[in-house]
Amino acid sequence: MSTRTKWLLLAPFSLILIGYGLCVFSEAANLKHTGESFSRWFLLGTYSLVVINAGLSLFGQAIIFRMQIENRRTIRRYLKKMLRERLKKENPVRRA
Repeated sequence: MSTRTKWLLLAPFSLILIGYGLCVFSEAANLKHTGESFSRWFLLGTYSLVVINAGLSLFGQAIIFRMQIENRRTIRRYLKKMLRERLKKENPVRRA
């Protein structure tokens, strides 16, 4: 799978995961304030923090993939520019 495909899949999925984790976290907070049992809101809150952290980790990996794409693009442009300059020096156009 190409780096671009990985980035295109991972970035939105990680954002969805972060949003889902925040929704679960707010539900755990609501359970705590309504007087639910400790084990119920604690486990739900712990689950939400795991989901949020997983989403953040995946989003960080998506950023790494995007930077790899940008670095490759920059290097290719630089190499093409250097090649053009070298060819101009080796084969100058003669003006009559």
